[in-house]
Amino acid sequence: MTGAIVEIANLQKRYGNKSVLQGVSLTVNKGEIIGYIGPNGAGKSTTVKIILGIEEYFQGEVRIFGQSILDGNMEYKRKIGYVPEIADVYDSLTGQEYLTFIGELYGLDYDLADYKAKNLMDLFGIGEVYHSRIASYSKGMRQKLLIISSLLHNPELLFFDEPINGLDANSVMVFKEIMAQLAQQGKTIFYSSHIMDVVEKISSRIILLHDGKIVADGTFEELKVQNKEGSLEGIFNQLTGFNEHTELASRFVSIVGEV
Repeated sequence: MTGAIVEIANLQKRYGNKSVLQGVSLTVNKGEIIGYIGPNGAGKSTTVKIILGIEEYFQGEVRIFGQSILDGNMEYKRKIGYVPEIADVYDSLTGQEYLTFIGELYGLDYDLADYKAKNLMDLFGIGEVYHSRIASYSKGMRQKLLIISSLLHNPELLFFDEPINGLDANSVMVFKEIMAQLAQQGKTIFYSSHIMDVVEKISSRIILLHDGKIVADGTFEELKVQNKEGSLEGIFNQLTGFNEHTELASRFVSIVGEV
């Protein structure tokens, strides 16, 4: 497994009596875009938080860049970028203050962080609010700020959890192209989303987690052949046992129409 960016072996995690991860094992190589998907509560966020060192007290082995995350050396975190699904930002700061603060946390010189932050915000269409307080930002502006903050230090490993929430159609196209070009440069990306058609299109490999276990792992084409389904949504529903969407929708609509 030499050269692997992420190596996870028999990862298990419990919260009290609830088993969230039940023996997850995977190896991720340089330049892969991993579509890391599953129903709510499947264990996706828990896996990522363990890798990031946010969650502790787990069983199994996790190695990042060939190094165990339990060896006490936190330097590997400097090579990671992360956009959580729900993130708190400092509303009282300006975009400039926030991004230069994040840049310096990762070891960037202030002037370099300022230069990169300003230019990235310009390219993402929000340069005009660089000196404005984040409290005044729209949801889309905040999401772009988070994406920029995750990339500012040029990380080798990226975790994106629902990163396109709030982005307009043009920005989504730009972001998808950014990911493709980063992967071409050898960056490794974990992409988690409930928008199956996006995951289907951007991922070089898809890992589906269900009840704390990996139930599918392969390219979209491989999963289509294995599961005889034409879309990732169909594969997802088949492997997670969810087939009630038509009935639930019909009942929902019938109640809406009651007078």
